[in-house]
Amino acid sequence: MRQDMTYRAHARAALALGIPLIGSHIAQFSITITDTIMLGWYGVEELAAVTLAGSFWFLLFIIGSGFAFAVSPMVASAQSSGKVTQIRRITRMGMWISLIYGAAMFPFLFWSAPLLRAIGQDPHISELAQAYLRIAYWGMFPALMVMVLKNYLSGLERAGIVLWITLITLIANGFLNYALIFGNWGAPELGVKGAAIASVLVQLIGFLVLVIYIHKKLPEHAMFQRFWHSDREAMIEVFRMGWPIGMTLLAESGLFSASAVMVGWIGTSELAAHGIALDIAALSFMVHVGLSNAATVRAGQAYGVKDEQNLKKGALVVIAMSVCVSVLVVILFLGIPEVLVGLFLSPDDPNRAVIIPIGVSLLAVAALFQFADGAQVNALGLLRGVHDTKIPMMIAAIAYWPLGLSAGYILGFVYGFGAVGVWAGLVVGLAVAAAFMMLRFWTKSSRIGSANK
Repeated sequence: MRQDMTYRAHARAALALGIPLIGSHIAQFSITITDTIMLGWYGVEELAAVTLAGSFWFLLFIIGSGFAFAVSPMVASAQSSGKVTQIRRITRMGMWISLIYGAAMFPFLFWSAPLLRAIGQDPHISELAQAYLRIAYWGMFPALMVMVLKNYLSGLERAGIVLWITLITLIANGFLNYALIFGNWGAPELGVKGAAIASVLVQLIGFLVLVIYIHKKLPEHAMFQRFWHSDREAMIEVFRMGWPIGMTLLAESGLFSASAVMVGWIGTSELAAHGIALDIAALSFMVHVGLSNAATVRAGQAYGVKDEQNLKKGALVVIAMSVCVSVLVVILFLGIPEVLVGLFLSPDDPNRAVIIPIGVSLLAVAALFQFADGAQVNALGLLRGVHDTKIPMMIAAIAYWPLGLSAGYILGFVYGFGAVGVWAGLVVGLAVAAAFMMLRFWTKSSRIGSANK
């Protein structure tokens, strides 16, 4: 990294890497949005069930994704040092660990109804959720493999192809959902099962397209030749870096999944509104995630040469971009909340008049945590760039669970604010995490400069 980079040069570099990643994340999450909209048109019970099931599936998926996220900085390091064989070893063992993890998740997803009932969910909604998860489970394998391969390509700064492949799967998901949920074009009407089948097929399509692209465009890595050969050293290396990332992701995603459980205790309409509002908020969050990914790469480059000046400049640029995004999102959430929530419900849905006001109130709370959510995810990205994963894991575990979850329960149930109170607990957890992770990054970045003097 050049020593004399201006803030404008940092902004150009961050956007060149970040825009395709942002687009990829938005397109990927739009698959979930499509599911929510179509199931919202199909029925409120089905929407509530898949909201619950989707939270549970994503919780398990995101833990396993920690190993995929470890691949990106490791591949970037190997690429910069010309270690082509190391790129293959790291990526292949990332896929191995992901497959092992996916197999271990079978009992949790296949027999999910008893688990959901045990945490207080409606028995009928739990059975519908299990019907979805028994099919959706099989998509865990290609979904995790896709995450590994996307991070492999991002580490090689090939983010553009990641965006295009994600767009292909988004379009395929829309067509498959329309056919299998509602029974259009001669397909059977399968409801939640149709949504699950569509998700599995889409994940398989994404994986196959990535395999074909890598085989044709990156033959020097021989990624899938003799795939069955294990590599203990590389596997340990990926595991050592990946498990703290997975636990950090678990802490945050677990907070949101637990909030879905608590809202489910209140009622089906509240759970449906929670799912809609959460999808809207998460869509804006994808922009922050893309910036965070770019921050990881940029910080990693500066960290590799102990360049404190450019490390701090690059961090300030990404944080400023995140703040600008948050301002725009707050304006939307407070300006047109009824329009946003109404998109997810059929115009003639009898529950529309009940769900929309709940969703509007939740979006008002979501506006509050925009800045904190953006700050914490960008701080995490910057910390990963400087190879700091264990302390952020501890910060996340404390901020999201003992603080955020407890605050949500107290405000939602003890003080009687319901779903709005549960969401207010999210604000508490995210704000505390953002403050301490930002403090951790700026403290560590100063130490990097001091160590280099």
